[in-house]
Amino acid sequence: MFDIGFPELLLISVVALVVIGPEKLPETVRTVALWIGRFKRSLSNIRMELENEIGADEIRQQLHNESIMKELSDTKSELEDIIQNADNSITEAKNSLKAMPTELSDHPVDNPTDAIVEDPAGLPTTGIENPTELEAIQPRFSEQEKDAAPKLTGNSK
Repeated sequence: MFDIGFPELLLISVVALVVIGPEKLPETVRTVALWIGRFKRSLSNIRMELENEIGADEIRQQLHNESIMKELSDTKSELEDIIQNADNSITEAKNSLKAMPTELSDHPVDNPTDAIVEDPAGLPTTGIENPTELEAIQPRFSEQEKDAAPKLTGNSK
């Protein structure tokens, strides 16, 4: 608050010693310290009473709550934007799937193994609804093709 250094305090002490005298100086210092303490306490009490009257704590709490609510509303709007973008992407994907040619379902299948088509999720589907139809599907590789493939054994040299 006040910029009083050691040289200023030394000068004040010498002046006080000369003006007041060595006999009354200790009593005067005690009295001045007592009055300074009382002044500080009264200022502290006044400050506390003013804060209680105007509700400074409540104002601080309200400002804090308002800042939290603003952050929450910003986060909510960001999430709504993300959800809207995701909905738009899903709608575009549905529209593109509907626009795909339906050639695969229109022509008859000569070989049942050709009926395996990947769906949009990337999972293979066979188009077989009844498990008994599995017997009708021919094996993918004939015996000759299996024999032509190199055989892997556990003994490699």
